[in-house]
Amino acid sequence: MDAFSFLKCTEKIEESMRNKKTIEEKREFEKEVVTWMIKKYCRGNHKLKHNGNVPCEDCKQLIEYAVFRSDKCPFIETKTFCNNCKVHCYKPEMRAKIKEVMRYSGPRMLFSHPVMAISHVILSRREKKEVEEKNSLK
Repeated sequence: MDAFSFLKCTEKIEESMRNKKTIEEKREFEKEVVTWMIKKYCRGNHKLKHNGNVPCEDCKQLIEYAVFRSDKCPFIETKTFCNNCKVHCYKPEMRAKIKEVMRYSGPRMLFSHPVMAISHVILSRREKKEVEEKNSLK
């Protein structure tokens, strides 16, 4: 994929995340991605506890918590990803766990979902830059 095609693909993903998807579609997509990432983490780190596609109890609890937080998110319409959100609604313990999951699963997404993984990096950096610019204008 050349650079132009990649940028077009990234723009399409960004547009669908911000505009075309309904809030419910966006929420469901976020829940699917975080569930996939937690299961990937569980398969790689809890091999003795992990049973096929069923995560261990600790990871099941983290999935339930992440889905609950996503369901309650008041900023879902305007935010792209939780790490760029101005309000961190996760409890400190759960936030530490989800960060560990993201550090493990994020790089591995390059092999199973490369466009999504690279788009995530681009969109995150772009949003962080926008937030920094807004804050510097104040």
